[in-house]
Amino acid sequence: MSASTVLDHGGIASAQGSGRALRIWSLSEMRWATAALGLFVLGLATQLAGGPAWSWWTFYVACYVCGGWEPGLAGLVALREKTLDVDLLMVAAAIGAAAIGQVTDGALLIVIFATSGALEAFATARTEDSVRSLLDLAPETATRICADGESRVPAAELVVGDVVVVRPGERVPADATVIGGAGEVDQATITGEPLPVDKAVGDEVFAGTLNGTGMLRLRVDRRAEDSVVARIAALVDEAGQTKARTQLFIEKVEQWYSIGMVVVTLAVFTIPLLVGESLQRALLRAMTFMIVASPCAVVLATMPPLLAAIANAGRHGVLVKSAVVMERLGTITRVAFDKTGTLTRGTPELAEIRSVSDDYDTDETLRLAATAEHPSEHPLARAIVRAARDRGLQLPLVDDFTARPGRGVTACAEGRSIEVCSPSALAEPCAADTAAANAIVEFHARGQTVVVILIDARPAGVAAIRDQPRRDAAVAVSACEAVTGTAPVVLTGDSAVTARQLAAQVGITDVRAGLLPDDKVGAVHELQTAGADVAVVGDGINDAPALAVADVGIAMGGAGSDLTLQTADAVVIGDELTSVPTILDLARRARRIVIANLIIASAFIAVLAVWDLAGDLPLPLGVAGHEGSTIIVGLNGLRLLRRAAWRKASPVRCS
Repeated sequence: MSASTVLDHGGIASAQGSGRALRIWSLSEMRWATAALGLFVLGLATQLAGGPAWSWWTFYVACYVCGGWEPGLAGLVALREKTLDVDLLMVAAAIGAAAIGQVTDGALLIVIFATSGALEAFATARTEDSVRSLLDLAPETATRICADGESRVPAAELVVGDVVVVRPGERVPADATVIGGAGEVDQATITGEPLPVDKAVGDEVFAGTLNGTGMLRLRVDRRAEDSVVARIAALVDEAGQTKARTQLFIEKVEQWYSIGMVVVTLAVFTIPLLVGESLQRALLRAMTFMIVASPCAVVLATMPPLLAAIANAGRHGVLVKSAVVMERLGTITRVAFDKTGTLTRGTPELAEIRSVSDDYDTDETLRLAATAEHPSEHPLARAIVRAARDRGLQLPLVDDFTARPGRGVTACAEGRSIEVCSPSALAEPCAADTAAANAIVEFHARGQTVVVILIDARPAGVAAIRDQPRRDAAVAVSACEAVTGTAPVVLTGDSAVTARQLAAQVGITDVRAGLLPDDKVGAVHELQTAGADVAVVGDGINDAPALAVADVGIAMGGAGSDLTLQTADAVVIGDELTSVPTILDLARRARRIVIANLIIASAFIAVLAVWDLAGDLPLPLGVAGHEGSTIIVGLNGLRLLRRAAWRKASPVRCS
């Protein structure tokens, strides 16, 4: 099933169906493997008890059928497409063993092979289920506000602009914006945040999250198939459909390897015959060689670790779009951060306000500035108003409010004329006031945005506003350097002074400022030319070109622009910047496990093949060694499904 199928058929519902189908398939394989094992035990018990040959042969043949029909059929289908499947080779080896009277050994091969295949299917189902379980959180119905009151409707029928009500204890039916009410929403399933988050008017909520307290009125922002939780399903499905570069290489080699293995097997069979060895012994040696030399474990070495890492990351709010991306993340040697909205919160805050008049102290200056700015929608205005409210200042009613784009605002309140504007809009009055001019120069030198407050046409105060760094920015930057071995870089369109000020706060010395989107692309190319594998972390549309040309593009925030989310290779749904070094470290762990698996698988094949060619390897031991190595590498890869793997990779040891 493709990702498009997930979305074209309602997103959530079809993805849930896919998960059920996968579980049914793995359950079927487990049943056939269990039946094969039971029949093998019955046959072995009958044989050891001295029963007639036809009785235990019947049990063994039934074991062959139960455990071998699925891989045999799959192998024949592949053979019709001119592809030599290792499953078919295993079944052929088992039949060959039975043909020379070693039916017990052949049945043992079938049992172990069927069991390892069932475990692989189960592991794959578990990996996908660990992320698809999020889909069960999305409610099937929603309470929609209509002209004649409320009505319960299927959540899949909600359209953008619909208004819904979510009461305490109910789950949010769609990605939406709060337009009324307030409450605490548990969104750990989407963002990984351990505590409920306060939600008020203007805040965004995600489908499937749980409203704890208070009633929320929401305006639907996305249809069900476009929600964050549906994107999780699509991305996980894409990950399962793609192959890592190592996997693709192995599959190319596998075909030639399998053909070569058949040729060598024929040689192992015919050459001893030519020098006088018995038919039975030569065939047994050839069948044993075919079994131990099959690359099952090598083929299985790559995908389980990468898919397990993808699933674990998905549980913690990081969506990695494919196994190829996870593999690339494990090779990143340089991280480039956007500034605004990535290293910073993206919300301006008042850093300092300084009174420059004896008639007004700092609080009074802030109170009057906030009074004038209160009707404004500008981000800087909201920062000033928020600061006044934080100090508990009461704002009077405003008369004659006027907003002048690019200059500022003016208003009348309490019989006074108040103006809040940029220094460039009032250059002469500020230049005449030494205290105001000095404050402006000082704040600009810090890389802060400056506004001037005039009361009755005279400067009364100067305010400095800045975009605050994220609380975890410094930790994330330090962790990225520890993981990659090189210091991160800042790529921003902001001024050099502002960018360096922020970079110094979070521990970055390499700052490239004043960049347009094309300039960011050039900066990424420059880093790549210097030999670095680059990951770019950004959140805005202007970051999309850089995300596209980077070795890996990482988008911050599940509510980011559609272009950014489409372009990015991975998406951090929450606002935890420490998820970036965590996923880099987890990818490195996955890469190490892949390498270890390849070494284990190759070592088993080499030792068993040499033993069979140079000595006398018993068929049961060869079967156990070959299938045992397959199971070992499969289970080794699934270690990354554990929550402990994410905690070990996290610089803050988050849960």
